Amino acid sequence: MPPRAPNTPAQIFRVFLRLGLTSFGGPVAHLGYYRAEFVTRRGWLTEAQYADLVALAQFLPGPASSQVGLSVGLLRGGGWGLLAAWLAFTGPSAALMFAFALGLSRVGDVSGAGWLLGLKVAAVAVVAQAVAGMWSSLVAEQGRPGQIKAGLALGAAALVLIWPGAAAQMLALLLAGLVGWRGLVGNGAVQVGQALSLPLTRRVGAALLGLCAALLLLLPLLSVLGPAWALADTVYRAGALVFGGGHVVLPLLEAGLVPTFLPAETFVAGYGAANAVPGPLFTFATYLGAAQTVLPAWAGALIATVFIFLPGALLMVGALPFWATLSARPAARAALSGVNAGVVGLLLAALYDPLFTSAITGPRPLALALLAYAALTAARLPAWAVVGGCAVLGAAAL
Repeated sequence: MPPRAPNTPAQIFRVFLRLGLTSFGGPVAHLGYYRAEFVTRRGWLTEAQYADLVALAQFLPGPASSQVGLSVGLLRGGGWGLLAAWLAFTGPSAALMFAFALGLSRVGDVSGAGWLLGLKVAAVAVVAQAVAGMWSSLVAEQGRPGQIKAGLALGAAALVLIWPGAAAQMLALLLAGLVGWRGLVGNGAVQVGQALSLPLTRRVGAALLGLCAALLLLLPLLSVLGPAWALADTVYRAGALVFGGGHVVLPLLEAGLVPTFLPAETFVAGYGAANAVPGPLFTFATYLGAAQTVLPAWAGALIATVFIFLPGALLMVGALPFWATLSARPAARAALSGVNAGVVGLLLAALYDPLFTSAITGPRPLALALLAYAALTAARLPAWAVVGGCAVLGAAAL
Protein backbone atom coordinates (compact mmCIF):
# COMPACT_ATOMS: atom_id res chain seq x y z
CA MET A 1 0.00 0.00 0.00
CA PRO A 2 1.54 3.35 -0.97
CA PRO A 3 1.92 5.86 1.87
CA ARG A 4 -0.91 8.35 2.20
CA ALA A 5 -0.25 12.09 2.39
CA PRO A 6 0.00 13.42 5.95
CA ASN A 7 -3.14 14.74 7.60
CA THR A 8 -3.67 18.11 9.22
CA PRO A 9 -4.25 18.29 12.98
CA ALA A 10 -7.82 19.43 12.28
CA GLN A 11 -8.51 16.33 10.18
CA ILE A 12 -7.02 14.07 12.84
CA PHE A 13 -9.04 15.83 15.54
CA ARG A 14 -12.32 15.29 13.68
CA VAL A 15 -11.68 11.59 13.15
CA PHE A 16 -10.66 10.97 16.75
CA LEU A 17 -13.48 13.09 18.13
CA ARG A 18 -16.03 10.81 16.48
CA LEU A 19 -14.19 7.84 17.94
CA GLY A 20 -14.10 9.51 21.34
CA LEU A 21 -17.86 10.01 21.23
CA THR A 22 -18.76 6.50 20.08
CA SER A 23 -16.03 4.12 21.32
CA PHE A 24 -17.73 2.28 24.14
CA GLY A 25 -16.61 -1.07 25.52
CA GLY A 26 -13.12 -0.58 26.92
CA PRO A 27 -9.62 -0.81 25.44
CA VAL A 28 -10.13 -4.01 23.48
CA ALA A 29 -13.17 -2.57 21.76
CA HIS A 30 -11.27 0.65 21.10
CA LEU A 31 -8.64 -1.32 19.19
CA GLY A 32 -11.42 -2.78 17.08
CA TYR A 33 -12.82 0.67 16.33
CA TYR A 34 -9.34 1.92 15.47
CA ARG A 35 -8.73 -0.90 13.03
CA ALA A 36 -12.05 -0.32 11.31
CA GLU A 37 -11.29 3.39 10.96
CA PHE A 38 -7.56 3.54 10.22
CA VAL A 39 -6.88 0.27 8.38
CA THR A 40 -10.14 -0.69 6.69
CA ARG A 41 -11.86 2.62 6.03
CA ARG A 42 -9.11 5.21 5.61
CA GLY A 43 -6.01 3.17 4.81
CA TRP A 44 -3.84 5.29 7.09
CA LEU A 45 -1.98 2.14 8.17
CA THR A 46 -1.48 -1.33 6.76
CA GLU A 47 -2.66 -4.30 8.79
CA ALA A 48 0.93 -5.14 9.72
CA GLN A 49 1.74 -1.56 10.76
CA TYR A 50 -1.34 -1.42 12.94
CA ALA A 51 -0.50 -4.76 14.52
CA ASP A 52 3.02 -3.49 15.23
CA LEU A 53 1.60 -0.53 17.18
CA VAL A 54 -0.76 -2.78 19.11
CA ALA A 55 2.06 -5.19 19.93
CA LEU A 56 4.29 -2.40 21.24
CA ALA A 57 1.47 -0.98 23.36
CA GLN A 58 0.85 -4.43 24.84
CA PHE A 59 4.49 -4.59 25.97
CA LEU A 60 4.44 -1.18 27.69
CA PRO A 61 2.63 0.02 30.81
CA GLY A 62 -0.20 2.47 30.32
CA PRO A 63 -3.54 2.60 28.50
CA ALA A 64 -2.98 0.54 25.34
CA SER A 65 -5.78 2.02 23.25
CA SER A 66 -4.75 5.61 24.03
CA GLN A 67 -1.11 4.76 23.28
CA VAL A 68 -2.06 3.33 19.89
CA GLY A 69 -4.29 6.33 19.17
CA LEU A 70 -1.69 8.98 19.94
CA SER A 71 0.84 6.98 17.89
CA VAL A 72 -1.51 7.11 14.91
CA GLY A 73 -1.83 10.87 15.43
CA LEU A 74 1.96 11.19 15.54
CA LEU A 75 2.45 9.14 12.38
CA ARG A 76 -0.21 11.05 10.47
CA GLY A 77 0.41 14.60 11.69
CA GLY A 78 3.54 14.86 13.82
CA GLY A 79 3.50 16.32 17.30
CA TRP A 80 0.39 18.42 16.70
CA GLY A 81 -1.35 15.37 15.27
CA LEU A 82 -0.48 13.44 18.43
CA LEU A 83 -1.95 16.19 20.61
CA ALA A 84 -5.06 16.44 18.44
CA ALA A 85 -5.63 12.68 18.61
CA TRP A 86 -5.26 12.55 22.39
CA LEU A 87 -7.44 15.59 23.06
CA ALA A 88 -10.21 14.45 20.72
CA PHE A 89 -10.33 10.85 21.93
CA THR A 90 -9.95 11.66 25.63
CA GLY A 91 -11.91 14.92 25.78
CA PRO A 92 -15.50 13.59 25.65
CA SER A 93 -14.88 10.99 28.34
CA ALA A 94 -12.98 13.44 30.54
CA ALA A 95 -15.73 16.07 30.21
CA LEU A 96 -18.43 13.57 31.16
CA MET A 97 -16.47 12.35 34.17
CA PHE A 98 -15.81 15.94 35.28
CA ALA A 99 -19.53 16.71 35.03
CA PHE A 100 -20.36 13.57 36.96
CA ALA A 101 -18.01 14.62 39.74
CA LEU A 102 -19.74 18.01 39.94
CA GLY A 103 -23.17 16.57 40.58
CA LEU A 104 -24.46 14.17 37.96
CA SER A 105 -24.44 11.32 40.48
CA ARG A 106 -28.19 11.96 40.79
CA VAL A 107 -28.60 10.04 37.53
CA GLY A 108 -28.05 6.86 39.54
CA ASP A 109 -26.97 3.43 38.43
CA VAL A 110 -27.12 3.01 34.63
CA SER A 111 -25.52 -0.43 34.51
CA GLY A 112 -28.83 -2.08 33.51
CA ALA A 113 -29.94 0.53 30.98
CA GLY A 114 -30.95 -0.93 27.62
CA TRP A 115 -28.91 1.57 25.61
CA LEU A 116 -25.77 0.64 27.57
CA LEU A 117 -26.40 -3.07 26.98
CA GLY A 118 -26.79 -2.29 23.29
CA LEU A 119 -23.42 -0.55 23.30
CA LYS A 120 -21.81 -3.59 24.90
CA VAL A 121 -23.31 -5.78 22.18
CA ALA A 122 -21.94 -3.43 19.52
CA ALA A 123 -18.48 -3.77 21.05
CA VAL A 124 -18.73 -7.56 20.67
CA ALA A 125 -19.50 -7.22 16.96
CA VAL A 126 -16.75 -4.65 16.35
CA VAL A 127 -14.08 -6.73 18.09
CA ALA A 128 -15.28 -9.90 16.32
CA GLN A 129 -14.82 -8.12 12.99
CA ALA A 130 -11.34 -6.97 14.06
CA VAL A 131 -10.34 -10.49 15.13
CA ALA A 132 -11.58 -11.97 11.85
CA GLY A 133 -9.79 -9.35 9.76
CA MET A 134 -6.53 -9.57 11.67
CA TRP A 135 -6.64 -13.36 11.57
CA SER A 136 -6.99 -13.24 7.80
CA SER A 137 -4.11 -10.79 7.39
CA LEU A 138 -1.70 -11.82 10.14
CA VAL A 139 -2.36 -15.51 10.85
CA ALA A 140 -3.96 -17.28 7.90
CA GLU A 141 -1.26 -18.51 5.53
CA GLN A 142 -0.62 -21.62 3.46
CA GLY A 143 1.67 -24.33 4.70
CA ARG A 144 3.78 -24.62 7.82
CA PRO A 145 4.03 -20.85 8.59
CA GLY A 146 0.25 -20.56 8.76
CA GLN A 147 0.06 -23.56 11.06
CA ILE A 148 2.66 -22.04 13.38
CA LYS A 149 0.86 -18.68 13.50
CA ALA A 150 -2.51 -20.29 14.10
CA GLY A 151 -1.02 -22.32 16.93
CA LEU A 152 0.51 -19.19 18.44
CA ALA A 153 -2.76 -17.27 18.27
CA LEU A 154 -4.83 -20.07 19.77
CA GLY A 155 -2.19 -20.85 22.38
CA ALA A 156 -2.01 -17.20 23.46
CA ALA A 157 -5.80 -17.08 23.75
CA ALA A 158 -5.88 -20.25 25.83
CA LEU A 159 -3.12 -19.02 28.15
CA VAL A 160 -4.77 -15.71 29.02
CA LEU A 161 -8.19 -17.33 29.41
CA ILE A 162 -6.82 -19.86 31.89
CA TRP A 163 -4.52 -17.37 33.62
CA PRO A 164 -6.08 -13.89 33.36
CA GLY A 165 -3.96 -10.84 34.00
CA ALA A 166 -1.22 -8.67 32.57
CA ALA A 167 1.53 -11.17 33.49
CA ALA A 168 -0.05 -13.86 31.32
CA GLN A 169 -0.44 -11.41 28.44
CA MET A 170 3.23 -10.47 28.60
CA LEU A 171 4.26 -14.13 28.82
CA ALA A 172 2.04 -15.05 25.86
CA LEU A 173 3.56 -12.35 23.67
CA LEU A 174 7.12 -13.18 24.70
CA LEU A 175 6.61 -16.88 23.96
CA ALA A 176 4.93 -16.05 20.64
CA GLY A 177 7.88 -13.86 19.68
CA LEU A 178 10.38 -16.58 20.60
CA VAL A 179 8.53 -19.28 18.67
CA GLY A 180 8.08 -16.92 15.73
CA TRP A 181 11.78 -16.17 15.64
CA ARG A 182 12.72 -19.84 15.80
CA GLY A 183 10.04 -21.17 13.46
CA LEU A 184 9.46 -18.48 10.83
CA VAL A 185 12.81 -16.89 10.03
CA GLY A 186 14.73 -18.28 7.07
CA ASN A 187 11.85 -20.10 5.42
CA GLY A 188 10.56 -17.30 3.20
CA ALA A 189 7.49 -16.79 5.33
CA VAL A 190 8.58 -13.43 6.70
CA GLN A 191 8.77 -10.38 4.51
CA VAL A 192 9.82 -6.94 5.66
CA GLY A 193 6.88 -4.72 4.90
CA GLN A 194 6.51 -0.97 4.78
CA ALA A 195 8.16 0.45 7.89
CA LEU A 196 6.61 3.10 10.05
CA SER A 197 7.69 6.57 8.92
CA LEU A 198 8.35 8.50 12.12
CA PRO A 199 8.81 12.27 12.52
CA LEU A 200 11.34 11.80 15.35
CA THR A 201 14.76 10.28 15.81
CA ARG A 202 16.10 7.70 18.23
CA ARG A 203 17.87 10.51 20.10
CA VAL A 204 14.54 12.19 20.72
CA GLY A 205 13.04 8.84 21.67
CA ALA A 206 15.80 8.22 24.20
CA ALA A 207 15.24 11.69 25.67
CA LEU A 208 11.52 10.98 26.10
CA LEU A 209 12.23 7.66 27.80
CA GLY A 210 14.70 9.41 30.08
CA LEU A 211 12.13 12.09 30.92
CA CYS A 212 9.61 9.40 31.83
CA ALA A 213 12.08 7.78 34.23
CA ALA A 214 13.19 11.14 35.66
CA LEU A 215 9.62 12.15 36.48
CA LEU A 216 9.05 8.82 38.18
CA LEU A 217 12.01 9.56 40.45
CA LEU A 218 11.52 13.30 40.95
CA LEU A 219 7.78 13.61 41.57
CA PRO A 220 7.91 11.75 44.92
CA LEU A 221 10.52 14.29 46.05
CA LEU A 222 8.38 17.21 44.84
CA SER A 223 5.22 15.84 46.47
CA VAL A 224 6.19 17.48 49.78
CA LEU A 225 5.80 20.92 48.18
CA GLY A 226 2.00 20.78 48.24
CA PRO A 227 -1.14 18.82 47.38
CA ALA A 228 -0.92 19.59 43.66
CA TRP A 229 2.48 17.90 43.45
CA ALA A 230 1.27 15.02 45.63
CA LEU A 231 -1.70 14.45 43.33
CA ALA A 232 0.54 14.57 40.26
CA ASP A 233 2.93 12.07 41.84
CA THR A 234 0.15 9.62 42.72
CA VAL A 235 -1.54 9.53 39.31
CA TYR A 236 1.74 9.60 37.37
CA ARG A 237 3.04 6.61 39.32
CA ALA A 238 -0.23 4.76 38.70
CA GLY A 239 -0.03 5.40 34.98
CA ALA A 240 3.66 4.47 34.79
CA LEU A 241 3.60 1.22 36.71
CA VAL A 242 0.39 -0.48 35.64
CA PHE A 243 0.05 -3.12 32.93
CA GLY A 244 -3.32 -4.28 31.71
CA GLY A 245 -5.34 -1.10 31.21
CA GLY A 246 -7.84 0.95 33.15
CA HIS A 247 -9.24 -1.67 35.51
CA VAL A 248 -5.81 -2.58 36.84
CA VAL A 249 -4.99 1.04 37.73
CA LEU A 250 -7.77 1.25 40.33
CA PRO A 251 -5.85 -0.25 43.30
CA LEU A 252 -2.92 2.13 42.78
CA LEU A 253 -5.21 5.15 42.57
CA GLU A 254 -7.17 4.08 45.62
CA ALA A 255 -4.03 3.52 47.68
CA GLY A 256 -2.69 6.96 46.79
CA LEU A 257 -5.86 9.05 47.00
CA VAL A 258 -8.04 7.48 49.71
CA PRO A 259 -8.44 8.95 52.29
CA THR A 260 -5.91 11.77 51.79
CA PHE A 261 -7.77 13.40 48.91
CA LEU A 262 -11.28 11.90 49.02
CA PRO A 263 -13.32 9.34 50.99
CA ALA A 264 -13.67 5.75 49.89
CA GLU A 265 -17.38 6.07 49.04
CA THR A 266 -16.64 8.93 46.65
CA PHE A 267 -13.96 6.84 44.98
CA VAL A 268 -16.32 3.91 44.43
CA ALA A 269 -19.19 6.10 43.22
CA GLY A 270 -17.37 7.15 40.08
CA TYR A 271 -16.35 3.70 38.88
CA GLY A 272 -19.75 2.81 37.45
CA ALA A 273 -19.89 6.08 35.56
CA ALA A 274 -16.42 5.45 34.14
CA ASN A 275 -17.70 2.23 32.59
CA ALA A 276 -20.76 3.94 31.09
CA VAL A 277 -18.97 6.65 29.08
CA PRO A 278 -17.06 6.31 25.78
CA GLY A 279 -13.32 6.64 25.52
CA PRO A 280 -10.50 5.50 27.80
CA LEU A 281 -11.21 4.25 31.31
CA PHE A 282 -8.16 6.18 32.51
CA THR A 283 -10.41 9.27 32.60
CA PHE A 284 -11.61 7.86 35.90
CA ALA A 285 -8.66 9.93 37.15
CA THR A 286 -10.45 13.03 35.83
CA TYR A 287 -13.37 12.23 38.11
CA LEU A 288 -11.07 11.64 41.07
CA GLY A 289 -9.22 14.90 40.45
CA ALA A 290 -12.49 16.83 40.31
CA ALA A 291 -14.04 15.03 43.28
CA GLN A 292 -11.12 15.50 45.68
CA THR A 293 -11.59 18.16 48.34
CA VAL A 294 -8.05 19.53 48.73
CA LEU A 295 -7.68 21.46 45.45
CA PRO A 296 -10.18 23.32 43.23
CA ALA A 297 -12.13 20.84 41.12
CA TRP A 298 -10.87 22.18 37.79
CA ALA A 299 -7.23 22.13 38.93
CA GLY A 300 -7.46 18.63 40.34
CA ALA A 301 -9.17 17.32 37.20
CA LEU A 302 -6.55 18.91 34.92
CA ILE A 303 -3.59 17.59 36.93
CA ALA A 304 -5.04 14.10 37.24
CA THR A 305 -5.96 13.85 33.55
CA VAL A 306 -2.58 15.02 32.25
CA PHE A 307 -0.41 13.02 34.63
CA ILE A 308 -2.32 9.73 34.34
CA PHE A 309 -1.75 9.67 30.57
CA LEU A 310 1.71 11.30 30.47
CA PRO A 311 3.91 8.28 31.34
CA GLY A 312 2.21 5.99 28.83
CA ALA A 313 2.58 8.64 26.13
CA LEU A 314 6.28 9.21 26.89
CA LEU A 315 6.98 5.47 26.90
CA MET A 316 5.09 4.77 23.67
CA VAL A 317 6.48 7.68 21.67
CA GLY A 318 9.97 7.20 23.08
CA ALA A 319 10.00 3.53 22.16
CA LEU A 320 8.61 3.97 18.64
CA PRO A 321 11.90 4.93 16.88
CA PHE A 322 13.67 1.87 18.32
CA TRP A 323 10.68 -0.36 17.58
CA ALA A 324 10.51 0.83 13.96
CA THR A 325 14.22 0.18 13.40
CA LEU A 326 14.20 -3.20 15.11
CA SER A 327 11.07 -4.45 13.37
CA ALA A 328 12.58 -3.79 9.93
CA ARG A 329 15.22 -6.53 10.37
CA PRO A 330 14.28 -10.00 9.03
CA ALA A 331 15.05 -11.89 12.24
CA ALA A 332 13.22 -9.34 14.35
CA ARG A 333 10.42 -9.34 11.79
CA ALA A 334 10.03 -13.08 12.26
CA ALA A 335 9.75 -12.60 16.02
CA LEU A 336 7.32 -9.75 15.49
CA SER A 337 5.27 -11.91 13.16
CA GLY A 338 4.90 -14.35 16.02
CA VAL A 339 4.04 -11.53 18.42
CA ASN A 340 1.38 -10.26 16.02
CA ALA A 341 -0.18 -13.72 15.94
CA GLY A 342 -0.13 -13.62 19.74
CA VAL A 343 -1.87 -10.24 19.68
CA VAL A 344 -4.66 -11.75 17.60
CA GLY A 345 -4.94 -14.46 20.24
CA LEU A 346 -5.19 -11.87 23.02
CA LEU A 347 -7.98 -10.10 21.15
CA LEU A 348 -9.72 -13.44 20.60
CA ALA A 349 -9.58 -14.16 24.34
CA ALA A 350 -10.83 -10.67 25.19
CA LEU A 351 -13.67 -11.11 22.71
CA TYR A 352 -14.91 -13.90 24.97
CA ASP A 353 -14.00 -12.40 28.34
CA PRO A 354 -14.93 -9.71 29.22
CA LEU A 355 -16.89 -8.65 26.12
CA PHE A 356 -19.01 -11.71 25.21
CA THR A 357 -19.56 -12.86 28.79
CA SER A 358 -20.79 -9.43 29.94
CA ALA A 359 -22.85 -8.48 26.87
CA ILE A 360 -24.39 -11.70 25.50
CA THR A 361 -26.73 -12.62 28.35
CA GLY A 362 -29.51 -14.23 26.31
CA PRO A 363 -31.04 -14.76 22.86
CA ARG A 364 -31.89 -11.11 22.23
CA PRO A 365 -28.39 -9.74 22.83
CA LEU A 366 -26.98 -12.58 20.70
CA ALA A 367 -29.40 -11.77 17.88
CA LEU A 368 -28.47 -8.09 18.06
CA ALA A 369 -24.75 -8.99 17.99
CA LEU A 370 -25.27 -11.11 14.85
CA LEU A 371 -27.17 -8.28 13.17
CA ALA A 372 -24.44 -5.81 14.13
CA TYR A 373 -21.75 -8.11 12.74
CA ALA A 374 -23.69 -8.49 9.50
CA ALA A 375 -24.04 -4.71 9.27
CA LEU A 376 -20.28 -4.30 9.67
CA THR A 377 -19.21 -7.05 7.29
CA ALA A 378 -21.95 -7.59 4.71
CA ALA A 379 -23.50 -4.11 4.62
CA ARG A 380 -20.11 -2.46 5.28
CA LEU A 381 -21.64 0.18 7.55
CA PRO A 382 -19.14 2.28 9.53
CA ALA A 383 -18.58 1.27 13.13
CA TRP A 384 -20.00 4.49 14.57
CA ALA A 385 -23.32 3.93 12.75
CA VAL A 386 -23.55 0.35 14.03
CA VAL A 387 -22.80 1.54 17.56
CA GLY A 388 -25.57 4.12 17.38
CA GLY A 389 -28.03 1.62 15.97
CA CYS A 390 -27.25 -0.89 18.69
CA ALA A 391 -27.83 1.77 21.35
CA VAL A 392 -31.27 2.56 19.91
CA LEU A 393 -32.25 -1.10 19.50
CA GLY A 394 -30.88 -1.88 22.94
CA ALA A 395 -33.01 0.82 24.54
CA ALA A 396 -36.08 -0.57 22.75
CA ALA A 397 -35.54 -4.32 23.05
CA LEU A 398 -33.09 -5.03 25.87
